[in-house]
Amino acid sequence: MTDPAYQRLCLPETASPYAVLRAAVRALHPDTRAVRGFRAARKRFYRQMLCAHAARQTAGDTPTD
Repeated sequence: MTDPAYQRLCLPETASPYAVLRAAVRALHPDTRAVRGFRAARKRFYRQMLCAHAARQTAGDTPTD
């Protein structure tokens, strides 16, 4: 099962890790990106998105919208 937050990024399986990070950054609200106290949570979110993308590439899943 793919992470719902990752599915909302609507990325192709062939997207690069950099493209995943860019999409994840754009998915966050600007106020969330500006708060220094949320830095650890943002990094955790980015890592989760990268892990979900890697798992999808490994499994060969297709996104279901």
